Amino acid sequence: MVNIKKLSCGADVVLEHIPSVKSTCVGIWVKAGSVNENGKNYGISHFIEHMTFKGTPTRSARQIAEEIDRIGGQINAFTGKEATCYYVKTIDSNIEPAIEVLFDIFFHSSYDKTEMEREKQVVYEEINMHDDSPEDDVSDTFYEAVFKDHPLGTEILGTKEILETFDADDLRRYVKENYTVDNVLISVAGSFDEEKILENFERVFRELSTEKQIPVVYPDPKSYEPEFLFKERDIEQAHICMGIPGMKLTDDLYYARHVVSGVLGGSMGSRLFQNIREQKGMAYSVYSYLSSYTQDGCFAIYAGVGQDKLEETIGCIKEELALLKNDGITEDEFSSSKEQLKSSTIFGLESVSGRMASNGKTYLLLGRIYTPEETLENISGVTMDQVRQVIDEFTDLDRYSASATGRRVIDLKEVIQA
Repeated sequence: MVNIKKLSCGADVVLEHIPSVKSTCVGIWVKAGSVNENGKNYGISHFIEHMTFKGTPTRSARQIAEEIDRIGGQINAFTGKEATCYYVKTIDSNIEPAIEVLFDIFFHSSYDKTEMEREKQVVYEEINMHDDSPEDDVSDTFYEAVFKDHPLGTEILGTKEILETFDADDLRRYVKENYTVDNVLISVAGSFDEEKILENFERVFRELSTEKQIPVVYPDPKSYEPEFLFKERDIEQAHICMGIPGMKLTDDLYYARHVVSGVLGGSMGSRLFQNIREQKGMAYSVYSYLSSYTQDGCFAIYAGVGQDKLEETIGCIKEELALLKNDGITEDEFSSSKEQLKSSTIFGLESVSGRMASNGKTYLLLGRIYTPEETLENISGVTMDQVRQVIDEFTDLDRYSASATGRRVIDLKEVIQA
């Protein structure tokens, strides 16, 4: 059972008591991610996440880690396109000291100059590691193509050049503008005393600023034009990512899109995997996926292949899209993809951290909670008529953008739209 409470300061609290477990996960969610950034501060959401763990007036970075280790807990954070989450997980008997540390770093981070310069080096290495992965690189370039001139198309990590310019005042200004009462939510899942934990939240969250965030403006769908970007790199494989925008979280076809994506490239039994990897042996990794946000999103197909196989692979992808357009999907594929989607949904909710994350993100971004039962019912309710609408979207090659990376540059537009 999920309960929604509102603190006297105005912040929402989502509580899910799970009597069968002995652990608790508490997450502080902030509706601020890379979409809140601009050309002058790309990467600041992620850098603030890093700096939050680098010390407060009463705890050093080492003391933060040692206190959590001492009680057998885990403390971490992650930054996304639309939200940032700071969380702690521990056994239920140790949750109070765990959240005391979490509250301290969330509200009282020092942003010490020496720590900032040191942590910038850490993020530079994170950027290097990310850039050294061609699969990640081609995916980021695809986002740049689909969401050009918008923060959705920028890398969450930012760039070294912009990160170098950040100082403590920049971080404090961004926090003041975005870490506000109307923008923060606490999500709790597991074993806990509701009255006691709410008392803790009431005591601490009075410190939240009441100033409103700067509104986020999303891309106008009418302004979309396909873009094709090729990044020449001296790497062993060539990588391709191609797809279309327009897949937001609240769309009526949300689950139908996942069902069709599952048939096309969502598992080892999918069409792309069986054709390109199993039958033709052209790729080790090939799949399709959906990324959805409150106002936009995308569907994409990825493959990593030999340098001389890029055009042929794109041709095979186009063949599968043509078959999908002409023949649709079978009843067996329809049923199997639904069951795969149900399973992946439930698997992700079988831990207190999974429940905390699902409840927190959903309520923060959509203003409501979908129970597992509702989600399974929504998946079961997908119809073949909806599937046909999705197939029309997914197979419209005139709307496809694409990115690729490799040693031999090709004209992606010509190959895809031919």
